[in-house]
Amino acid sequence: MSYEMKVKEQVQALREAGHATILAIESSCDETAAAIVKDGREVISSVISSQIPLHAMYGGVVPEIASRKHVESVDPVVDECLKKADMTLADVDAIAVTYGPGLVGALLIGVSAAKALAYAAGKPLIPVNHIEGHVSANYIAHKDLEPPFVCLVASGGHSHIVRVDNYGEYTLLGQTMDDAAGEAFDKVARVLGLPYPGGPLLDKLSREGNPHALNLPHVKTPGRYDYSFSGLKTALINAVHKLRQNGQEVPAADIAASFQHAAVELLSDKAVLAAKENGSPVLALAGGVASNSGLRNTMNDKCQKNGIRLMMPPPVLCTDNAAMIGSAAFYRLMRGEIASLDLNACPSLKLV
Repeated sequence: MSYEMKVKEQVQALREAGHATILAIESSCDETAAAIVKDGREVISSVISSQIPLHAMYGGVVPEIASRKHVESVDPVVDECLKKADMTLADVDAIAVTYGPGLVGALLIGVSAAKALAYAAGKPLIPVNHIEGHVSANYIAHKDLEPPFVCLVASGGHSHIVRVDNYGEYTLLGQTMDDAAGEAFDKVARVLGLPYPGGPLLDKLSREGNPHALNLPHVKTPGRYDYSFSGLKTALINAVHKLRQNGQEVPAADIAASFQHAAVELLSDKAVLAAKENGSPVLALAGGVASNSGLRNTMNDKCQKNGIRLMMPPPVLCTDNAAMIGSAAFYRLMRGEIASLDLNACPSLKLV
């Protein structure tokens, strides 16, 4: 029996049973990760190999270095993931992988590994959108969460407000018009001399400063739920440069606190507005910026005041990981959405 026929029979059986244990691989940027997830909600094992020390000296991710490290790491990470779960490939029902968006070289390593494993084990191959993975991290953290609901996805490369209409079905309500939230955080951190990755360090530094030290502009956008961080970032950078040119001390903690306050207010105001106006009793957070303490606290306060239930994953599920990919893959599998062995990386893949 051919691989295609064998997989087709497996998918039909899994959909009828309504259960599946999935081995997922994530390699879209600078983390090589693997996880085994049961029924989209239960993480059996998860392994993440970070490349932060490799890229720190360059102040950001170097794509070629990231790709080479993924080549070295993907097999050991998958092996460790299976070992932690006390399982073999024969024990999993399908293989899932992030195929976009992300760095094309990094994505290709994960896609190639997943295709090889799927063919060797005779298992279905499930392609997963990285952004959908971030949204799906909430299914792991909140077992009772079901669509529809509104979700704010904020990361280094993306700032979206989406309405999750059903599993795998999304309506884009708003998005950034320029910089993503995480990108803006990292750029401001760099101006303050904070090492890579700057976002988490800026968050920590902001707790020591005055959030009202700088009068930063209130950003307006044509779209009701759209974002713009470029002007906010530029205004803060210009303020820092002016202080330095005048020989004045740069109060780093106040600068960090002022920027974080302005960015968080912008993110939270529009996300809560979108939830209210779309009749969603639930607002979910997703993406790396969702681990920001200021954003989590502010969103919690505003959701409570507006009678909205806030759901957010723990920080370990906000940053890139394979567990979220395994969760998203389960619902793709239940819809019969699998890939052939000619699956390719799609670095500019859109969620909607």
